[in-house]
Amino acid sequence: MSTKRKIYSADFKSKLILKVLEGEKTLNEIASQYEILPVNLRNWKKQFLENMSLAFDKSIVVKEYKKEIEILQKDKDDLAKKVGNLTIEKDFLEGKLESLVSSKNRKSMIDSKLPISLNKQCKLLNISKSSLYYQPIKKFSSEGELELLNAINDIAKGKL
Repeated sequence: MSTKRKIYSADFKSKLILKVLEGEKTLNEIASQYEILPVNLRNWKKQFLENMSLAFDKSIVVKEYKKEIEILQKDKDDLAKKVGNLTIEKDFLEGKLESLVSSKNRKSMIDSKLPISLNKQCKLLNISKSSLYYQPIKKFSSEGELELLNAINDIAKGKL
């Protein structure tokens, strides 16, 4: 059976780190007393010592986060602009394609080797997928075949 992973609050972690920093008990003794792994306590202590200056100067952190947010917002705006331009270009080209190329020619543009699905290609070319699989009925090559079919139709209708 697996054990459920424990999640410790920031208050609990800071309380233990203060006990470690007081030095009355060793790190291993404190870890044993609270039934946690010593490695966790070491990691929490390291994290605390690396970030303890933040308790006295929060403005640095706020500035860093504001800069990061501004950069991410700018990147998001640039990407949204790019997507908008590509959408406009795609719509323009689809319109031109429809007006310039007949349905039969558009069907010949489908390529199953492309990384785009057949459904997507059909949608982009504005043709139905079922038209890819349609096989036209064979035209009769001779008058004799046509006469034979007409005779069969007459027999079926009871004309003869």
